Amino acid sequence: MNFLASIAQFVVSEILAVPAFLIGIITAIGLIALRRPFGQVVGGAIKATLGFLLIGAGATLVVASLEPLGTMITGATGAQGVVPTNEAIAGIAQQQYGAQVAWLMILGFVVSLLLARFTPLRYVFLTGHHALFMATMLTIILATAGYSGTVTVLVGGALLGVLMVSMPALAHAWTRRITGDDSVAIGHFGTAGYIAAGAVGRAVGKNSRSSEDLKLPEGLRFLRDSMVATALSMALMYVVLAVLFLARAGSSEAFQAFPGGATNVGNYLMQSVTQGLQFGVAVAVILFGVRTILGELVPAFQGIAAKVVPGAIPALDAPIVFPYAQNAVLLGFISSFVGGLLGLVVLSAWLNPACGIALILPGLVPHFFTGGAAGVYGNATGGRRGALAGGLVNGLLITFLPALLLSVLGTFGSENTTFGDADFGWFGILVGSGAQLGSIGGLVVVLAIGLALLGVAILVQKRVVERGWDPAPARPWPASQSASEKDSSDVRTAARHYPRIQPPAGAPAPPPPVEQ
Repeated sequence: MNFLASIAQFVVSEILAVPAFLIGIITAIGLIALRRPFGQVVGGAIKATLGFLLIGAGATLVVASLEPLGTMITGATGAQGVVPTNEAIAGIAQQQYGAQVAWLMILGFVVSLLLARFTPLRYVFLTGHHALFMATMLTIILATAGYSGTVTVLVGGALLGVLMVSMPALAHAWTRRITGDDSVAIGHFGTAGYIAAGAVGRAVGKNSRSSEDLKLPEGLRFLRDSMVATALSMALMYVVLAVLFLARAGSSEAFQAFPGGATNVGNYLMQSVTQGLQFGVAVAVILFGVRTILGELVPAFQGIAAKVVPGAIPALDAPIVFPYAQNAVLLGFISSFVGGLLGLVVLSAWLNPACGIALILPGLVPHFFTGGAAGVYGNATGGRRGALAGGLVNGLLITFLPALLLSVLGTFGSENTTFGDADFGWFGILVGSGAQLGSIGGLVVVLAIGLALLGVAILVQKRVVERGWDPAPARPWPASQSASEKDSSDVRTAARHYPRIQPPAGAPAPPPPVEQ
């Protein structure tokens, strides 16, 4: 039994939980189904894997760039509390429930494929690390509520499978508003924040121009380059917070914000500028990785759709939408962080003293990835105002929901960290509240929550997605290819149509077609 558990943990930890390997395998399967030559199968799989590794490298750079900034914010404000970090809480839980998490995730992946095959929800969730985080949260909730390991795996696996096909469906009308076609879906458990951002953008963004339509004086035209604008904005943010931290805490503490410390004020300020510029490099690496994946995975998925799950759509990580509105990513990130600060003020001034709810500090990493994606969704339906409002709403959601989630995590609620993205919050609260009813009644409620979510997702798929509902009919429909991807036009060429060019006057008539 221990041997089988070790195999399950290996498959989950080393393959399914590593998006790069999972994407490479899926790409290879799709190309094999299309009967591509061996060389194309290997090359396509490796290139798709490298694309995800590029995203991972960019994400690592983002985290490294944001870590000193987080220290500065904490030092400048003096705030103390819980920082939501999926990786941290998942790592703590693995020590106690590692085997159950592994089996639950494998079962959830199988259930999701069966649902994709036999229901209208044709989405294949490929963000392996997020599936692992959700499997961990469900294991914590069900196990600490007193259910046996077998029940935890079976019920949790079913719930995970439902989530993996339902959330992409619920967001797909909004996602299609961004991409212009059905080539990809969002496969990330911050989906509630993205839907909320799209809805808020639709409400507030009438006649608001897109964040990508910048009209700048000639001397500022360099800001139209999103990498330059992002790097410059972050460098300015760094310098301002560095000065505030220095003024509040003094040089001895402020200089330790950077690895290895700073030697003097000038070195301290220049390290701040450098970190901001490195953030711009990190975002550029992520965008290049996304384009690389799209170029390999989307064509390969034709084989998956034809052979395994007819009509399958790959559901991918949040950065998949970044290239479609790169300025909106920055707007969403900043406004999401502001929402996190506003939420912290409400928690500290009211909810914590009155109800004992924990203080949630705004973590820059979740605010960048989910806030950036929320900005893209808000921009798609409401332009610049939508990007700002959508990011703000996302920031509030990922502040209040993690605070409420702590109450259903049992002993793990006191670990000074928790799950950060929106779907962990609302779904965990519902399942945890039902599971705490205990025994058969609790299981009935939990399973009813899963069936209700599946039913709503199927209804949305049939009534909204398949009927082509447009969440922003007054705005121009996006091309299937984003403006930032003109150098990668082969990604979705098959979806485009061109008018026939008429022959010039006096040209000889072409020969008749050859009869077969």
